[in-house]
Amino acid sequence: MPGQVHVAFEGTTATVTLDNPGRRNAVSFALFQDLHSVITEVSHSPEVQAVIVTGQGTDFSVGADLAAAPESRTLRRDSVAADTARLRQVSTALLDFHRMPQITIAAIDGACAGAGLSLAAAADFRIASDRAVFNTAFVNAGLSGDLGGVWLINNMLGAARARELFLAPEKLSASRAQQLGLVTAVESPESLHHTARELAGRLGALSPLALRAMKQNLLQSSLTPLSDYLLAEVDRMVQCFHSDDSREAAEAFLHKRRPAFTGR
Repeated sequence: MPGQVHVAFEGTTATVTLDNPGRRNAVSFALFQDLHSVITEVSHSPEVQAVIVTGQGTDFSVGADLAAAPESRTLRRDSVAADTARLRQVSTALLDFHRMPQITIAAIDGACAGAGLSLAAAADFRIASDRAVFNTAFVNAGLSGDLGGVWLINNMLGAARARELFLAPEKLSASRAQQLGLVTAVESPESLHHTARELAGRLGALSPLALRAMKQNLLQSSLTPLSDYLLAEVDRMVQCFHSDDSREAAEAFLHKRRPAFTGR
């Protein structure tokens, strides 16, 4: 696939790679258009249960490339209306990534800053190499932040920690990010992608129906009142209970064998 984002499929896993290593995988309007196309393709692939997002080379993404030519940026100062339209389009790509039916894993090496951090925060899991460095960076550039980073990290870490990270930004090591709860696990650079694929493989062995329903529970739990959430949760639980996968799980448990899930 041409462009700055590539996807490779292996079994139940899709690996999506940001490919702009000459600019440390800096994000641009074109890159997010490519990413949105890939996300749409993978979202409609029922055989895929886990999606790994990573960067080509030794960085995940430094965020927006402030030195790039204006025509390649999302925000170009051509007009308020045009900048607003492009940023809304890019934000939709981020939202669709966050809401993917598959479980998403960000495999983070090197720099992960600004919009790159927002993208990583939109994933379900974040696995970092021990040389990864995190920074919200927005206010240092005179900006208030985009791509939902504030919302995502506020919901992930709590209001006090989000204020610390966004109002007084500083570089965070991978170990510090793990202490804060921003990162799920820290590995050596050599083990990073193996660990991400291993997690994806574990997810691929689970019931597709139950896994996707559980992700919807998790997404909805942060957006709706409990009374509304419970209505949808009941529907998904009953649907799963009446599935072939649920019957297979019970049979496998009784006979002390591994279940063979079909997603039905």
